Amino acid sequence: MPTSIIEEVRDLLGVAASALQCPSCGSPHVAQMLGDNGGISFVCTACGHSWS
Repeated sequence: MPTSIIEEVRDLLGVAASALQCPSCGSPHVAQMLGDNGGISFVCTACGHSWS
């Protein structure tokens, strides 16, 4: 059984854990953000790094 909401969402979507890791620090604590122009980007809640 998943231990966090992130793991539960990954299980539901079938997303590999490595797909949602911060490229800067490697943390799995990643939030998805919607941009003003409709784009999707990600931000690491551990180190603050953002990418798209």
